[in-house]
Amino acid sequence: MSTSSNTNLAAQERRAGMSLALIYAFRMIGLFMILPVFALYTKHLPGATPFLMGLALGIYGLTQAILQIPFGMWSDRIGRKPVIFIGLLIFAAGSIIAGSAHSIVAIIIGRAIQGGGAVAAALMALAADLSREEHRTKMMALIGTSIGFSFALSMVLGPIINNWIGISGIFYTTAVLALVGIGILFLLVPDPVKSYFHRDAEVETRSLFTVLKNPQLLRLDLGIFTLHLVLMCVFQVLPLVLKNDMGVPANKHWEIYLPVFAISLLIMVPFIIIAERKRMMKSIFIGAITSLIFATFIFLFSRSLDLTILALVVYFAGFNLLEASLPSLIAKIAPATQKGTAMGVYSSSQFLGAFVGGALGGTAHQLWGITGVYYTALAFLLFWLLMAITMKQPRYLSTYLLRLKTDIGQVEVEQLLAVDGVIEAAIIQNDDEQAIAYLKIEKHNLNEDQLIAFGVVE
Repeated sequence: MSTSSNTNLAAQERRAGMSLALIYAFRMIGLFMILPVFALYTKHLPGATPFLMGLALGIYGLTQAILQIPFGMWSDRIGRKPVIFIGLLIFAAGSIIAGSAHSIVAIIIGRAIQGGGAVAAALMALAADLSREEHRTKMMALIGTSIGFSFALSMVLGPIINNWIGISGIFYTTAVLALVGIGILFLLVPDPVKSYFHRDAEVETRSLFTVLKNPQLLRLDLGIFTLHLVLMCVFQVLPLVLKNDMGVPANKHWEIYLPVFAISLLIMVPFIIIAERKRMMKSIFIGAITSLIFATFIFLFSRSLDLTILALVVYFAGFNLLEASLPSLIAKIAPATQKGTAMGVYSSSQFLGAFVGGALGGTAHQLWGITGVYYTALAFLLFWLLMAITMKQPRYLSTYLLRLKTDIGQVEVEQLLAVDGVIEAAIIQNDDEQAIAYLKIEKHNLNEDQLIAFGVVE
């Protein structure tokens, strides 16, 4: 392939990555904008109790967890864009239902329908369709960055939009973002030449049992489950504490969240670099969980705004570090041919954590008050810390995909394993009848020139 066409293809990949990242971001912003303000509406919603408020916050996670893998498989059959289009329409419908609701039950129904627009797996599959194997990690990293950024933005936008147009306005804004996402899908996202199954980005049902019985992967699934469970617990009560106990008006909460996220991100970045470069991933991982425990203790006993803000900084520094580290650890531990399945189970665990955190946190709030919610979060965090301490030290491996020049069988696994830096190798023929090498590599030792000699050069 000529240099020119290679440049054009790379530009198309960047366009695909950025447009899919926008769709992800809009959806995440829509889901999380209510998080920092919803607890303040308990007295304004007929039939509302702390339990039902918590259920409304987390119910999207249940429907998302149940449907995301089936939606991904459905996209293999009828195409990525039709499934994503249907999912975004469902998401918009749920947002409109929640926005027009006059009771807590109607909001719960709307939030459940929001989660029913479970397009995450289909979006990942489309990203894989639109990227060459050797560039897929960069594509997924771009999408992952957009998810983290959108969460931070939603925590700031939620109180601002709530001040302008109320909780209904937040839900209607979410519906508009979903419709904008549909426009991006059809106007900006390129059409794939061909869609087929990608082991590195999609769930293979035959590998589910193997992934589910891997104790190291299960520890990480428990981790993301707990991380989002605790998030839902904390934000069922924190907005109430800020408003009622600290005297911060609801329309001023964003003035706290904005600097908190900026500072926590500045704290996080050096630790991410140290974890990778100094090979201290496990130590920093355990330190981040400990920071969540420390922050929750401060929340529990704080009687001043300054201490609560300190706790927020510590909490989100640990949260953001763990949110970035957990997918990286999944990629390091999972076999290259089962990475997509491992990530699918991991994502489902995240959504289930949000659901359980909403329901359990709401129950604790109703039975034992605000302190009961914090003690519930602490119990899960301490158990997670114990599981993390017993985790094996991860090997510092990366996934590497390579389209082979020749048909399957003409390049032997042993030849690939003989390349410096290649630790694991498997060769599989995909649905497009291409032979793909799925590799786990040590980047710093890899002889990439020798490896690329086996691959298709574009």
